[in-house]
Amino acid sequence: MKRLVLLMTATALAGCTATKEKGATDERPLHSRMLVLDTHLDTPLHFDRAEWSFADRHSLATDLSQLDIPRMKDGNLDGGFFAIYIEQGPLDAKGYADALAFARKRSDLIDATIAKHADAISPALTVVDARRLDKAGKLIAFKSMENSYPLGEDLTLLDEFYKKGVRLAGPVHSKNNQFADSATDKPRWNGLSPLGKKWVAEMNRLGIVIDASHSSDATFDQILALSKYPILLSHSSLRSAHDHPRNLDEARLKALAAKGGAMCISTIFLSEMNMTPARAELFGQYERIGELSPAEQADLTRRWRELDKKEQMWAADFEAYMKMVLRAIEVGGVDHICFGADWDGGGGLKGIEDISALPKVSERLKAAGYSDADIEKMWSGNILRVLAAQGK
Repeated sequence: MKRLVLLMTATALAGCTATKEKGATDERPLHSRMLVLDTHLDTPLHFDRAEWSFADRHSLATDLSQLDIPRMKDGNLDGGFFAIYIEQGPLDAKGYADALAFARKRSDLIDATIAKHADAISPALTVVDARRLDKAGKLIAFKSMENSYPLGEDLTLLDEFYKKGVRLAGPVHSKNNQFADSATDKPRWNGLSPLGKKWVAEMNRLGIVIDASHSSDATFDQILALSKYPILLSHSSLRSAHDHPRNLDEARLKALAAKGGAMCISTIFLSEMNMTPARAELFGQYERIGELSPAEQADLTRRWRELDKKEQMWAADFEAYMKMVLRAIEVGGVDHICFGADWDGGGGLKGIEDISALPKVSERLKAAGYSDADIEKMWSGNILRVLAAQGK
């Protein structure tokens, strides 16, 4: 009964969409009338770049970033979850210590960058914060953790990151770790490890939303069974659109919906990733772009765009993306779909290259017959409902 009450309360909270005045007299374009959130923004990797500013408008022709404050306004992206991404390393004391130091530094960098631009964007910890900031005309900065690897074997560190503002976290990334099996590695634990099961319980206790993107099927199944609260997939695609282990199959999407969770649709893995040696070299530099000089950054962008003319990283486009989105809605329902395109982390396709293209998604959903209320659920309502349902 307690869980039912929490879910009903969460639904009521998330359904209160009066923070932007809507109605018959509102003549703004459809997308700009809505609260729009994205659950996985890798933009923090740009925050420490020399001579790069989050407040400046950047062009895809001359810069690799897909998101900045001016383009957030262009695409009416009101905010989202800025990710503390941690590359997987050795499962030993030094690996854990190095990853923890990096995660702390990246978390502080997010805080400092948001504070530097406090006139435009502010941090959020709760649904109430998000609604308040939106009403005040401020962009919204939640914080997430992609890969719990830096926690090592000390689950008390989750409380530290909760206090730092993390409200969404996944157990694993591209390789198995001490908590769980990854979707893109050979099974070690056949799902969650014993420590991973304790991680789920601690996430629930603290009220941090569990993110099952990157988890293996078995890990997903066990998280879904063990979690007391609904979960999210912050940036995942549908396996029926492209058969890849990083994608979620339709039966699991239905199971996720049955437990009140939501899948936030990504633009990645709608095809095989064309990671040629040339692209891999550039990607390796991109992930450390904050260490490059402005001249080196410009050279990286030039070489990346030259390679794009010869070969694309993804063999998919906006039409393929929307076909997958519409199928996901058909399978999961409007109450269980959201968006996390993986901006600045490998996402983006022809026709949806950066966040300025987001209004096209709303227009296509409207053309497919979905109501304004249903479209806003998918852009933010479902995310906020799951966040509110954590009991905090």
